[in-house]
Amino acid sequence: MSDENNETEPKPANDMPPSREAELEAELKKVKDQLLRAVAEAENGRRRAERERDEARRYGAAAFARDVLQISDNLRRALELVPADARKASEVLDALMVGLEATEREVLAAFEKNGIKKVMPLGERFDYNLHQAMFEAENTGKPPGTVVQVMQPGYVLHDRLLRPAMVGVAKGQPGDQPPVEHVDERA
Repeated sequence: MSDENNETEPKPANDMPPSREAELEAELKKVKDQLLRAVAEAENGRRRAERERDEARRYGAAAFARDVLQISDNLRRALELVPADARKASEVLDALMVGLEATEREVLAAFEKNGIKKVMPLGERFDYNLHQAMFEAENTGKPPGTVVQVMQPGYVLHDRLLRPAMVGVAKGQPGDQPPVEHVDERA
């Protein structure tokens, strides 16, 4: 016998049966899909954690800010309590008031620096997102739904409400047009 007859024909590079090859390709496709989903889920988790961290940094001091608002309100009440003629009559009282006014300016500057803004809506249209109506006033000469008195200012921290402004609102007269319903543009 010659060597030529003993040589076997070269086998194809892929000697797997076609069904096994299809199984492996399907499994590879499944693993790729799982990998892509896992990568996407990890990326979503990273984005969510980043967003939560940013929100915590931006709004984390909201409870503390609400507490400080009361201090600011009390400081303002103290300043409004002392009549101007009493300040003129007493140098000590005037010096005390100057110090209180400087303290109030610093508190308000710290509020502004940290994104806390006062809501003083006098003359503006009532906005249930920012204001709390305490009463309706008749015969104000203002259109219905207009804020005619601010009993306590409101505050927002960046774009979140810390405390609504407590307000009095003009009441409509009989025959007045109903106020246009407010549309919340932030939603």
